[in-house]
Amino acid sequence: MDEPKEPGRRGRGRRPAAEVRRAVLETAGAMLFEAGLNGITFEKVAARAGASKMTLYKWWPSPGALAFEAYFTAVEDTLAFADTGDIERDLTAQLHSFVGLLTGLPAGPVIAQLVGAAQTDPALADALAEHYVRPRRRLAGDRLTQAQRAGQIRADVDPQVVVDQLWGACYHRLMMPEESLDTAFADALIGNLLRGIRG
Repeated sequence: MDEPKEPGRRGRGRRPAAEVRRAVLETAGAMLFEAGLNGITFEKVAARAGASKMTLYKWWPSPGALAFEAYFTAVEDTLAFADTGDIERDLTAQLHSFVGLLTGLPAGPVIAQLVGAAQTDPALADALAEHYVRPRRRLAGDRLTQAQRAGQIRADVDPQVVVDQLWGACYHRLMMPEESLDTAFADALIGNLLRGIRG
């Protein structure tokens, strides 16, 4: 479906919807990292992306949902989960990447804002669950299940509880920053956990 013509673009014709969506997400991501979640409104993003504000209303139920998709699009590659056949190596690599993302600028403060805002923005909460939480849990759970089948983790271990123990602990330190969140903490988490669950 094509994007409706916008003021100032009538002589240039319509842009494909995919091109408009990509421009909006790139623009929203840049604005999110520049000014945080409070800087994201449909009007501001539409004006900067050269898109119709009504198109943004059609594609995203709230500015928070748009901000989340822009954030996830920007960091998706960083959150990939490798499978080298060695569960300790893979957990370490992934958790180091995750901790780096949570603590680095500008992405770290943004995810804290998104998680906090999701408590009062149902559309953002739904987007967070559908596009981030559930897929991420599946990736980690599948990798841990493969490790069980390979005899690297005990068969009676619940992979989803392991996900909560590792990633949940990192989120806890992100939201309650009295203690440091760094790769040393990630290594300690993995070491303590694997001592208890190895096959």
